[in-house]
Amino acid sequence: MNITKNIGILNALIRITIGLTVLSWSTAKMVKFPWRDSYLLIAICGAMKVAEGIVRFCPVTALFERYQEMEQQTPLALGDGSNEMDVDEVLPYNPS
Repeated sequence: MNITKNIGILNALIRITIGLTVLSWSTAKMVKFPWRDSYLLIAICGAMKVAEGIVRFCPVTALFERYQEMEQQTPLALGDGSNEMDVDEVLPYNPS
């Protein structure tokens, strides 16, 4: 698996900022209520966002891009194959 940068610098800075905010909030709550496991899960999610921002790689974005590539390679087949339609006829036009 080749790990290349797949998010921009602004996106990375936003992920780091939000991740550190979530991480600090959850650790502050964990100090007050150490018996609750949900704050640990939230802290792990915040740390993951910080790591994504530092390395500028998001696995969810990579999976989405790989899915899009697979969709472009294999045309959409409808039914038993006798009534095959072109992909452009099935999908609506989106100029953006």
